[in-house]
Amino acid sequence: MSVTKRTVLHLIAEVLIYGVLVSVYLALILHFLVGWLKELSTHNPAVYAFVAILLMIAQAIGLERVATILVHVARRPRE
Repeated sequence: MSVTKRTVLHLIAEVLIYGVLVSVYLALILHFLVGWLKELSTHNPAVYAFVAILLMIAQAIGLERVATILVHVARRPRE
């Protein structure tokens, strides 16, 4: 199995983009939802757990779709 320089560069680019997207997601959650989530965890832990799980699932689905799009864009033939 031969790993080309182009393949390695694509992998590095995808990992960097994915890392940036995860960081942006975390920053947005912390900025907009941290107060509400903290209040929710204090007053209603069961609902907090449910919301936290939903946020994790939404993040996984969203980032997987973005990663899939990035792979398709990176792999499409150049004209």
